[in-house]
Amino acid sequence: MNTQTINNNWTKTIKPKVNALDFKLAEIWSYRDLLFLFVKRDYVALYKQTVLGPAWYFIQSALGTLVSFLLFNVIAGISTNGINPVLFQMSGIIIWNYFASSLLSCSTVFIKNANIFGKVYFPRLIMPLSIIFSNIIQFGIQFTLILASIVYFFIKDHTGYFGLAWFMIPVYLFLMAGIGLGLGILISSLTTKYRDLTVLLNFGIQLLMYASAVNYPLTSLKLKNSGLYSILKWNPLSGVIDGFRNCLLLGKINFDTLLYPFLFMIFSLLGGVLLFNKVERDFMDTV
Repeated sequence: MNTQTINNNWTKTIKPKVNALDFKLAEIWSYRDLLFLFVKRDYVALYKQTVLGPAWYFIQSALGTLVSFLLFNVIAGISTNGINPVLFQMSGIIIWNYFASSLLSCSTVFIKNANIFGKVYFPRLIMPLSIIFSNIIQFGIQFTLILASIVYFFIKDHTGYFGLAWFMIPVYLFLMAGIGLGLGILISSLTTKYRDLTVLLNFGIQLLMYASAVNYPLTSLKLKNSGLYSILKWNPLSGVIDGFRNCLLLGKINFDTLLYPFLFMIFSLLGGVLLFNKVERDFMDTV
């Protein structure tokens, strides 16, 4: 059998990316089974040797809500503009947890998976994408907690909202996923050479939380400190978190505030994928 005959019998040819613009989206789709295997692996590995398993997600949200309620609403006395303060804090914490866990996990993709990347070929973007989908499971578990809380306060105080505005919840989740993925793979590409960025990110994510309207409404900040509001409004996470909370608890949707986070998501994804594709060609030499 000559070389030409062998070449004709090959079912797949692996070629290096010619440039950073070579996204190969069709190839990522063809590896979708691997993506879901990674999602299953992440979920099983996380709770295989734990006592409470997924219940930790409930505990994390409940404790975070309790601490935020005591600090911001009881001690600091920050108004929630008529929203039940417990539901206010819980809604912000749940969607923030999704973003923070997605960003932190995606930012270490190259470092934590260097052994796998060096042994077998598959589209490298599969790995951060699997993280985004794995964290949706976490969000779904925590979302059931706030749904139960909404029902409880509705029965107790006859307050709450149930309506068509909830169909916008996937839109806000999509924006959070896109921003977390874009910034995550961007930082992951940089950490192959600058490892101290991971330390800076772990510190910065805590500061970013307080600048993202997780524990206070943007409208109150606008009335009390217009100067600070004019700065924080440029944080795309603030609009997404505030919009998610108003949509879920009040049934209010402001489509004008979705444009800026959407554009930020597009540019962060584009920049992240471009740098990711550029780094993956030779990252094994530096990681």
